[in-house]
Amino acid sequence: MPAKPSPSKPSRSKTSRSRRPSSGHARPAAKGADRAKTAPVKRPTPPADPGTPNAGPGARGAAKTARTVQREAAFGGKTKVKTGRHPRAGAGAAAEPAAARVPPHPPETPLFQVICPDGSVADPDALAEVGPDLLVRLYRAMWRSRELDKRMTALQRQGRIGFYGTSTGEEAAVFGSAAAFEERDWIFPALRQGGVAIWRGYDLVQYVSQCIGNDVDVLRGRQMPCHYAERDINQVSWSSVIASQLPQAVGAAVAARYRKDDVVVAGYLGDGATSEPDFHVAVNFAGVYRAPCVFICHNNQWAISVPFSAQTASAGVAVKAKAYGIPGVRVDGNDVVAVYLACREAVARARRGEGPTLIEALTYRLLGHTTADDPDRYRDEGEAKAWAELEPLSRTRALLEETGLWDESREHALAAVVKSEIDRAVAQAEGAGPPAEDTLFDDVYAELPPALQEQRDELRAERRGR
Repeated sequence: MPAKPSPSKPSRSKTSRSRRPSSGHARPAAKGADRAKTAPVKRPTPPADPGTPNAGPGARGAAKTARTVQREAAFGGKTKVKTGRHPRAGAGAAAEPAAARVPPHPPETPLFQVICPDGSVADPDALAEVGPDLLVRLYRAMWRSRELDKRMTALQRQGRIGFYGTSTGEEAAVFGSAAAFEERDWIFPALRQGGVAIWRGYDLVQYVSQCIGNDVDVLRGRQMPCHYAERDINQVSWSSVIASQLPQAVGAAVAARYRKDDVVVAGYLGDGATSEPDFHVAVNFAGVYRAPCVFICHNNQWAISVPFSAQTASAGVAVKAKAYGIPGVRVDGNDVVAVYLACREAVARARRGEGPTLIEALTYRLLGHTTADDPDRYRDEGEAKAWAELEPLSRTRALLEETGLWDESREHALAAVVKSEIDRAVAQAEGAGPPAEDTLFDDVYAELPPALQEQRDELRAERRGR
């Protein structure tokens, strides 16, 4: 297995309510404005995307009157959902920052959105499907994830872990999707699904220990940081080979079908993975064999330094599903309710034996690809600022406050609890020792071959003689 890298080793409206206090999670600012940097990648300027930060009230009102579309476009059902529309459709729409623009939504994959960036509700009927307890739990999970990202990044900067990949800005896509699966289902993650593991019961001490590689780490220090895996939560380790987890997810799903086990398998990917052969192999195989698998693409606009506009000529990722004969759904990936409902329906469809679904969650990677990456070297600072206006925590908090489910006192109480949890997890993880040397021989063979038994005995004898 690859060794852990050293820390030095190099390895993406309605105006805000003035009454809402700012928090440490609202709209992270781009860093390094005065830093010398190479010219940013020049990106095409396609038409504006719905729900952008500078769309005026007139645009929002016109969009809401035209949002209702039939879910038949994706799932073939009759339930109505709502989708965003081009902001310029209404009078009074303000010009949108070019940096936040993405390609228009093709008719076959309209954008599904429930919570607007300002916290207002685009689809009350859809919101009613999510109970207040779940909504609060999702917000708390996203909030903790943002704080955990800050602490783990600080640990890396201090040389206490090798590297770290944040999910900052993508929390709604992480936790909205995680909530749609049952405990018995299986998860095949990509880089930014550590939060999925935590949602499913992965302990914070284990989370930090995995990034250190100590004797608490169930992987015994054999994996690189952020490669979380645990049998008890049915989550398989990511391998860093882009898209390789997708054929594996489909294979597990087909195996479950042959065994008449009605579990559903999640296969996560980033937008860059859609250019890999394994993506096409997996989606095609899943479609042919009606595998109970849900493909969840976090289209965060950047595959390290490659912009999505250079990734494909297609109008998004979800539209690719049509070629494989499966449903494709495009969802506002910063809207935790929309992500949850889209994934919940896809999971139910798979569990009924109706086959796979490809979900594209439109979101944005507010920070670097990992702590070894400097996004200021290849993307415009204004782009990150514009997308930060759409981030998920602010809009979710605004909705919770509007409905009386959240206030400043609850925010302060949550901050204190989360700080205590993370402090305790870091202290316990850093207090653990390294894995025992003779664990090198474990977890490969059910019965150790004689040659390896001999080597293990020699190692143990050597350790006793030290």
